[in-house]
Parts: sequence; C-alpha cells; structure tokens
Amino acid sequence: MRQRRLRTCFMLIVLFIALGGRAFADIMADLAAPHDGRSMRETSTHRDANGEFDPDSNRDNVTVPPGETHVLMDREGPGVVTHIWLTFLGPEPHPWAKNGSANHQEMLLRIYYDGAERPGVEAPVGDFFANAFGKRSEVISLPVIVEDADSYNCFWRMPFRKSIRIEIVNQSEKNISLLYYNIDWIKKQRLPDDAPYFYAQYRQEYPAVHGKDYVILDTKGKGHYVGTVLSVRTRSPSWFGEGDEKIYIDGEEKPSIWGTGTEDYFLSAWGLQTTSTPYFGTPYFDQWGIVGGHTSAYRWHLNDPLVFNTGIRVTIEHFGWISPDENPEQKSNSWNEREDDYSSVAYWYQTGTPTFTARAPRASERRLPNLDTIFYATPSTDASLHGEGSAHIQQLFDYTEGQLLYQPENADGAWVEIPFEVNEKEPVRLLLNMTRSYDFGKYKVSLNGVTLADELDFYHETTDNREYHLLDFWPESGQYRLRLECVGKNDRSSGYYLGIESVRLRERRPRVKEWAFDRDKDWKKNPILYN
Repeated sequence: MRQRRLRTCFMLIVLFIALGGRAFADIMADLAAPHDGRSMRETSTHRDANGEFDPDSNRDNVTVPPGETHVLMDREGPGVVTHIWLTFLGPEPHPWAKNGSANHQEMLLRIYYDGAERPGVEAPVGDFFANAFGKRSEVISLPVIVEDADSYNCFWRMPFRKSIRIEIVNQSEKNISLLYYNIDWIKKQRLPDDAPYFYAQYRQEYPAVHGKDYVILDTKGKGHYVGTVLSVRTRSPSWFGEGDEKIYIDGEEKPSIWGTGTEDYFLSAWGLQTTSTPYFGTPYFDQWGIVGGHTSAYRWHLNDPLVFNTGIRVTIEHFGWISPDENPEQKSNSWNEREDDYSSVAYWYQTGTPTFTARAPRASERRLPNLDTIFYATPSTDASLHGEGSAHIQQLFDYTEGQLLYQPENADGAWVEIPFEVNEKEPVRLLLNMTRSYDFGKYKVSLNGVTLADELDFYHETTDNREYHLLDFWPESGQYRLRLECVGKNDRSSGYYLGIESVRLRERRPRVKEWAFDRDKDWKKNPILYN
C-alpha cells in the first residue's frame, strides 16, 4: 500500500511538471478571466423524505440491482458538465457484498444530450476511464484520473443545450454495490451556436476481422478527435503491435495520417509497458509475448486534436510478429496479419449528430471468450500427489477454486504432481497459472517424464500472480501428469514453498489447426515453445 501511495504521489508530481509552460499558463489565465453561469452538482449524497440533504445520515451511496438503470443526472440546459467522480466496490467478495459485486466492464455508461434517442456517450464504465478487461488499474492523466485504481474521475467538458441525462446500466448478474458519485456542472444562459458536443463510443471485434483494419471511429460531420483507449487480448505468441494507425480526414480514399506502429501511436517506443502520463499511458499490461496476454493503452489528443470538417475515419492495422506454425511460409517475421481480440473507445467533439453506427454489445458479449481448459491444482492436497511437507487450499486473488499451497521445509523430497486428461488431439499451449511470493522456491517442471523447464524461480518480493508458458504441442488423447520438483531457492527467498492455481491448455488460433504444420511432430523428443 505504501509503495502504491508513493507511486501515485510521484505520478502526480510528473503531472504537475507536465502542466508547466503554456498549458499551465493557459489554466491560470483562464482562472483570472470572467466566468459566466452558475456552478451546480449532482450527487449521491443521502436525502431525507422531502428530498433535502440529510445531515444525520452518512448513507451517501446507492445499490443498483442486476438489470436496472440508475440515473446519475437528469437536468435541463444549457450547461456544461466539467467533472465526473465515481467509486463503487470492486468485484471481489467484501464484508458488505459477501458474494462480490459487478465489475466495471459490466456497467454501461450512457450520456444523452437534448432528448436524443441514441446516447452521445456509450461505453463500459471501466473502458471509458481507461480501465479495460474488468481490471482495476491506476491512471494518472489530464482528462482521466483513476487514483489508487478505485476513484474514477474525468474532466472532459460536456456541453448540452436542452438537457442531459447520465445513467449507468447494470448488465451484471450481481449488484453494483456502494455506488457514490459527484457530477459537477455549470448552468449557462446560452452556449455558442458552434459549440460541439462531446462523444465517446465503445466497439469491439473478437477477433479482429481478417483483411480489414480495425475501425475505432468513422463519422461524418465537423469536429475534432481527442482520444483513444485501445485494448488487445493476444491470440498468438509474440509482439502484436506492429500495426500502424491510418486516419482518413474529410472523406479521403487514402489516409493522409499514417503512423509507424501501435506503440508509436501511443507515444511509447520498442513496445509497451505499464505506465501512466498526462497524455498517454498503458494502465494494464500483464506479460510480454504470450498467448492470452492483455494490453490496454490510452492516447489523449489534447494539444494535437485531429481536426476534420466533413468526416473522420480512425483505424489501426492488426499486424505483428507471429510464430512459424501460424505463418503460411512457416517463418517468424514482423509483418503478419494477426487475429487478436480488439476493443476500443473513441473520444471526439462534433457539431450535430455523429453517423458512427457502432453500439456497445451487452456485458455477456463484451466478456472475452474463454480460451482455456483448466485443471485445478487443489485436488493435489491428496498425500499421493505431493512429497514431504504440508499442502492445503488457500483462497487468494480471484482464483475460482483457490490455490494449492505446498509448504515443504526444504528441497529434498519436495514435489507436486497434477494429473489431467486430454480427450482430443488439437493444438494447445501448456501453461501454469502460478503465485509468486517471498518464501517460494525454484522448481523443475516435467510432463510425463519429459523436462520442460530445468528451473522456474517462483520467488518475488511481493505476492503476485503470473503465468508460466511451457509448451506448444498437439497432445494425443490420454492421461498426463505434470510434475513440479523443488531444486532449491532464490538467495532472497525465505522458503521453498509453491503456490499453483491450475494447469491450463490454452486454445490456439483456428488456423493453427487448419494448417497443422506441427501435428505430427513428437513433442517428447523436441519440446517447442513459440516466443
């Protein structure tokens, strides 16, 4: 917790430094200029039976049951929303929500302007605040701040003329628990005739469509594009992000704005890693180059908005490195069309009504498809499946069945086995879903007696979760036994323990099965893991 607070303070200092020069001067100058209108606030603050604020109650939150919609704001204009703050319980079990709560991917934010039937803003709450995959991540940027991964703030200006309605739809099977909110806005006498509306729209492709660039926004009209959140779940090994952004302005047939790579568009270089800055960041990045890795990045065009007069089309290629068993020429190179799972939120200002036809699907369809056949390790508490030392089930993280915590006193005679069965010969990746910790040891890994890793070090200074990918193969139907055998410990570790949630067989892309380059290779003689 202390490290997280220090990191937050550091990022806030970076943010303040980034506001130096012209941007900071503009903000300060605006404060010294006259402001018209009257400040207002919509809030979850508790009210009594007469609708008055209740000084005798601290019950300043609401619960939104499954399938219901809660209206946060419904006001007449003209006006401008200047700030939205939300918080709510996370999805994990809590004393006030023993069975857990909805996660923010299952909550749909909608904002309607001037009585329109279609929302001007439509995105999952998490994705709108640059928090994808239902994961809570810290964001320290100018228009969006998610402090400590649970305080959701945005400072996008949202003008409206006749009216505005802001609502959250609970598309989960669980409650939205302890929803608190404040929405700050300024009531105006009038808005300029040419004042544009703020729009944000979510869309997805699971997977990205073969032969077509992924479309983030496509609208006709006049306006300026101000931001992107892009989230990718990889379905192939290696680096996914060689694809260029291609942006078409005012109906042009060939894009006049053409980038140099996905990480370059997000203002990084040589890949992406977890970071958060005022104008760009990668709030969530789990593991480099694996099948099933998650990356989510944001890019705010605050000083460099993309201006269009008759329309804009924002796209990005889904190209990258790929493994030989997915390449028609059985080669690995940097320029292959990949079929990863993509989702995005586009942010823009526009006068009039957008023509973008994308709509957010329901939460069940937004959830990424499961790729894994899972064999939980918890049955290995049985004495016949582990060596010297105790073994018990421990509830940790979001592990469905908990984890097997094995606690040998030393390396001698310390081992664990997880048996599993394969019913069909098809291409899969074998991996372990593991815990790392400060008192964990080093283990050799084998499958049916074939060594896959001489030594995996499960030591980490803090307790966390990590996948270990071991083998790409076509297993024959039958019985298998994965064995982890202790071979020592890291000098910094205080023990030889082991924490394992599951052995997993992860589905490979359908083209791996279709082309079947490795179908008849003997994995026992030559184990392969594509990187």
